[in-house]
Amino acid sequence: MRLVLTADTHLPKRARDLPGPLWSAIEEADVVVHAGDWVDESLLDAVTARSRRLVGVYGNNDGPALRARLPEVARVELDGLRVAVVHETGPRTGREKRCAARFPDVDLLVFGHSHIPWDTEAPGGLRLLNPGSPTDRRSQPHATYLTADIRAGRLVEVELHRLPRR
Repeated sequence: MRLVLTADTHLPKRARDLPGPLWSAIEEADVVVHAGDWVDESLLDAVTARSRRLVGVYGNNDGPALRARLPEVARVELDGLRVAVVHETGPRTGREKRCAARFPDVDLLVFGHSHIPWDTEAPGGLRLLNPGSPTDRRSQPHATYLTADIRAGRLVEVELHRLPRR
């Protein structure tokens, strides 16, 4: 099962549209995971239309319309992998321990908010992934998103994709 992970798209405030390579990845993926800060409902509609399956949450920059359509936390099982998605996890210091305590029953936590790519493992085996942002790199050298595969209940081949500067 092929996943695309993205967050902090901030459309149309930070860009007019998602980058072409991300749209291609969305269309090819089995599941798209979006960890919040869509900003505009039209992006949710477009990703829903162009993806096979979407798992998404709202972020702190998402207004009432998006909050009415998306949960704060999403939990799914994908090919035997227990996944949770949330926008914000708090400060980077202590994140692994804090998230392992908050999500003791999942294998993978996808989060956003910081715009900083993150790939770590908490004590007990919880994998934490933040795809960064494909539209607002802030202090990062590149705008980014992630792809990964799930095989037999295991997350494999996690790849950070760096997008060309606009």
